[in-house]
Amino acid sequence: MTVPQTPTAPPTHPAPPTTAPATAPTAAPATTPTTAVAPAATTAQARRTELAAFLKACRARVTPQDVGLPPGPRRRTPGLRREEVAQLAGVGVTWYTWLEQGRPINASEQVMTAVARALLLDTVEHGHLLRLAGLQVALEPLLCPTVDPAMRVILDGLTPMPAAICNSRYDVLASNPAYDALFPGVIRGSAPDGRRNSMWCAFTVPDCCNPFLNREQEFPRMVGVLRASYGRHVGEPLWEAYIRDLSRASPRFRELWDRQRVAPATTVLKVFRHAGVGEIRVNASYLTMPGAPELYMVVYTPRTARDREHLEWVTAHPRAAVTDHEHD
Repeated sequence: MTVPQTPTAPPTHPAPPTTAPATAPTAAPATTPTTAVAPAATTAQARRTELAAFLKACRARVTPQDVGLPPGPRRRTPGLRREEVAQLAGVGVTWYTWLEQGRPINASEQVMTAVARALLLDTVEHGHLLRLAGLQVALEPLLCPTVDPAMRVILDGLTPMPAAICNSRYDVLASNPAYDALFPGVIRGSAPDGRRNSMWCAFTVPDCCNPFLNREQEFPRMVGVLRASYGRHVGEPLWEAYIRDLSRASPRFRELWDRQRVAPATTVLKVFRHAGVGEIRVNASYLTMPGAPELYMVVYTPRTARDREHLEWVTAHPRAAVTDHEHD
């Protein structure tokens, strides 16, 4: 989140569309009962529900002092009140309330940007908010798990630096020998359907056997990156099943997922452990692939010469145990 600037007066923004009411309605919008819900309607409702949860979580993270408002009397819940967000964004209180309730109302990009500004959202969070509001409708489907043979040559050439090609759901579509040696659990297909999925492996392996050492820093970031991608796929059956199953399998994942944080995929420090060499520190860099917006290549570059020696040893001994014990 960006460092807030304290304004001298609440910012003003364009008024919301004419469909946004300024006062409370006399009755709830009428609904037409149906015997079946069309897939498009189901997806739209799922997106509105996700938007409502995201807005509430973001509102709870902003204090009145962050946006130049007086603290006021004692608050029952953390963060801003709905009327304060509406005031800062220049929209009607009832309209914003309906937005947080997941009602089917119209919202322009201009108005949603005003809401994002009021909630002090950063660039990634702003984009996530717009997608959840249905303002970026050209959603890319998850690409089929196929990789250009030339990319496989590049992967192998990066050895002993571990590298893999993944999709936005953390499925590992291709990898080099160094990656396979460092993450044998991923290569064996740790997900229930046999998919090679690094997120599933990271969150379902017991801590004593988990190759990640800096889990407290990395796990929230990983889930944030996943949630940012999820914003483009809300309501899609494969994505919904993936999130549901992983939430059931890992209370830690479920807790982080419910925080509603989103994050960009940037170069970060990852610290691993291997029974054969001990600690390995690398920079994880994420490279986009032209023509394949849902795919990326992740490359682990060693931080020091000693880390490179450790990676070389691990790659040369692919059958060496990653941990010093096993579970039944």
